[in-house]
Amino acid sequence: MDRIDEAYLLPTAIIDSDSPLILEYAEKTIGAAGGGPVEKAVKLYYAVRDGIWYDPYYPFYRAEHYRASNVLKSGRGYCVSKASLLCALGRACGVPSRIGFADVRNHLATRQLIEFLGSDLFVYHGFTEFYLGGRWVKATPAFNVELCKRHKVVPLEFNGREDSIFQPYSREKKQFMEYIEDHGVYADIPVDNIVTAWKATYGKERVGKWIEAFEKSGGISSRDFDIEDVL
Repeated sequence: MDRIDEAYLLPTAIIDSDSPLILEYAEKTIGAAGGGPVEKAVKLYYAVRDGIWYDPYYPFYRAEHYRASNVLKSGRGYCVSKASLLCALGRACGVPSRIGFADVRNHLATRQLIEFLGSDLFVYHGFTEFYLGGRWVKATPAFNVELCKRHKVVPLEFNGREDSIFQPYSREKKQFMEYIEDHGVYADIPVDNIVTAWKATYGKERVGKWIEAFEKSGGISSRDFDIEDVL
């Protein structure tokens, strides 16, 4: 493994794969038998996909919001938060892991979320990439099974050998997710890049109000995505 790849095995202040909480959860998830890198990555994927609730209203503007151990403790997070946790768990198990980003157009969001964002474009959607079998494989753990059932979308599977990316269509053949622009891969979460992109897309004033609301509420959103109106 070359020097560049070494970064994908090391902990950071955000992807804290050396956290006792992360190490304990990783060990518990893969089990005593462990298995090879592919088996480990698959087990970790499903643990994060379904064990951490998808919440698009999760805080987004500080490094601590993406810290893997914090996401694990909260039990919820949006796509980048969940990707950060999965990345940390991979590194904790010795599987080279990194974060990828892309802008996606969401054709199956809720009415309230679209109104909240003022757009159906989700910028800096995050996913994890594992180095398995001599190549990088994408894993997208964002949507838990219960959420997929509500939106009538087949839950996204991962076998450790093929890329796991958003489905283009729902069960009812409606357009679901459309990838618009790729933003590359990172060894850590580029928080400043994310916030800057959000301000450019959704508006500085709108994003500023979101941050102000989080500051007043202690980082807790008053919105409940699980009961919103599916489009």
